[in-house]
Amino acid sequence: MPAKPRTYVYVSNAADGDIGSYRMQADGTLQPGARFAAGAAVGPLAVSPDRRFLYAAVRSQPFAVHDYAIDAASGALHALSPSPLAASCPYISLDRTGRYLFGASYHSHLVSVNAVGVDGRVADRPLQIIPVGRNAHSIRVDSSNRYVYVPTLGSDQIFQFAFDANSGRLTSNTPAVAQMQPGTGPRHFVTSADNRYMYVLSELLGTVTTFALDAATGLLTEIGSASGLPPDSKLVPGAPRLAPSPADTAPPRNRDHDIWAADIHLRPDGRFLYISERTSSTLGAFRVNGENGSLNYLGSTPTERQPRGFAIAPNGRFLVACGEQSNTTSVYAIDEASGALSQLQRYPGGKGANWVEIVSFEG
Repeated sequence: MPAKPRTYVYVSNAADGDIGSYRMQADGTLQPGARFAAGAAVGPLAVSPDRRFLYAAVRSQPFAVHDYAIDAASGALHALSPSPLAASCPYISLDRTGRYLFGASYHSHLVSVNAVGVDGRVADRPLQIIPVGRNAHSIRVDSSNRYVYVPTLGSDQIFQFAFDANSGRLTSNTPAVAQMQPGTGPRHFVTSADNRYMYVLSELLGTVTTFALDAATGLLTEIGSASGLPPDSKLVPGAPRLAPSPADTAPPRNRDHDIWAADIHLRPDGRFLYISERTSSTLGAFRVNGENGSLNYLGSTPTERQPRGFAIAPNGRFLVACGEQSNTTSVYAIDEASGALSQLQRYPGGKGANWVEIVSFEG
């Protein structure tokens, strides 16, 4: 009989400075495993396309990315040498070849590109450091590996780059930015499997904006938007969250009812899309129209407190969510027909959990 797939879940725990691991069974249940040292304020994770390596960005000084080799048999992480990063990065990702690591810095308003060796180690010196708009919050390449996009929350723009996979260099597309409406606050995004559409999550409005992606030019055209909040939500539009300044004299904003959306993921078959909203501690679900890219809001499900990160299993059957103010991690079954989430179980987790990656090995 063919060997069963081995699926591993990794969760970064910022307050504990480590990465928790779990083994996912065929029914979605988790077996908690070892925790692997990273560093204070460990945040975003990224997995290489060949699933051999996991990368974790540490957002405390000295800013660095920790490189790990993934043991396919056990899920254990074997630490390689950490590498410096240009700044504190709330988002890292790799190109489709795994040869380049992208970083986006919210507070330094820049993006960086570092080469990655065949041994999985990230180069100590960046190939590029590029200033962008205010509060760069994510950076990802499209499915063709030819174009890279960077939402900048504070300037309501999406920077559009052409990417040369031979040299690892980014060059501005023409036009260099896709402008969104003031106060949108674009944060994270995903592209459809056929590379026809991009879905951009608004941190400040809780909406998902659909863009058409031109395969020939890499340029984006906004075609629609849908709210990921229930119609009776009492939340109000949020505002960018910046580090306090000694020059600030105004009283701090009361954020108890601010919209504060965080993460976005598509089910692998592209039929359903999910987002997290931190103030209400919920996961919002949409049905995706594959013909025109439009979204239909389905409903929201309570989840871990302040859910900054979640991920969907490669088989599309399960969703794993963590919370920055929760010490547990939840697993949900995804209904095949409706996309609805049903909680299976909660598991012990770490403190300040903020990112989830799921890796599956066949046989």
